[in-house]
Amino acid sequence: MTDYHQPVMLQECIEALNIKPDGIYVDVTFGGGGHSREILKHLGPQGRLLAFDQDADAQKNLPKDDRLTFIDQNFRYMKNNCRLQGAISADGILADLGVSSHQFDQPERGFSTRFDADLDMRMDQGGSLTAREVVNNYTEEQLHRIFGIYGEIKNAKSLARTLVTFRLNKNIQTVADLKNAIAQLIPKGKENKYLAQVFQALRIEVNQELEALKEFLEQSVDVLKSEGRLVVMSYHSLEDRLVKNFIAKGKFHGEVEKDFFGNQIKPLESLIRKAIVASEKEIKENNRARSAKLRIAVKN
Repeated sequence: MTDYHQPVMLQECIEALNIKPDGIYVDVTFGGGGHSREILKHLGPQGRLLAFDQDADAQKNLPKDDRLTFIDQNFRYMKNNCRLQGAISADGILADLGVSSHQFDQPERGFSTRFDADLDMRMDQGGSLTAREVVNNYTEEQLHRIFGIYGEIKNAKSLARTLVTFRLNKNIQTVADLKNAIAQLIPKGKENKYLAQVFQALRIEVNQELEALKEFLEQSVDVLKSEGRLVVMSYHSLEDRLVKNFIAKGKFHGEVEKDFFGNQIKPLESLIRKAIVASEKEIKENNRARSAKLRIAVKN
């Protein structure tokens, strides 16, 4: 399991959930199962855990435990599946939004800049949209938007135009093709960071990650019982901003709504002033923990 994915801030997540032995918990990003296994250790015979993951490989990590119900779907379908399983009024929900080490380390998935492979990037291998289709078929305006918003790339407009020009003569099929197409735009000395931003933008678009996150956060309010905990770990500013705003305001944009008497209408209350980050010790042992931010909220 640790070869598949080393769980980030494991103890911090478990403490944040404040697990009751007979409670109902939902791990919407099962992955290597590290967080789920730890939750199960804290549950008694009557406790329940629902685990979601859309990656078929994740099912290889399932422990044999009657208290665990695995659901092979994206967490944007959490509410309906929890209802079907009689798990509405959950005591806690955990989401670890990072891409697993396993997915990065599988060359054929096309997630990593380290390997040459087909431009795929689908977390759900049954999905229809791939990164290859995005770079070859999206308009210049669409590419400009995703690189600018999802990748936060400063020369997003030039990047989009370069790709559209390059593909007139040759289809961009592989990671190597993509690197070759944009080589002239990559800043010297910042190659890794720039390529990571390009790949992040494509991955977010292919998997509709931000749309799915918004749907999940909105559904969490209906799935949690009063005083239930929402624990979310994000790895880049786009995700963290959505999580932070939703916890603070009950919405993603604008100001918090108020009732007739001027009282704030918020479904969740933050339990921490600032996001929790990994310790220096953990970051040394697991470099992917360095960008993680953990936020904890309780349902009003």
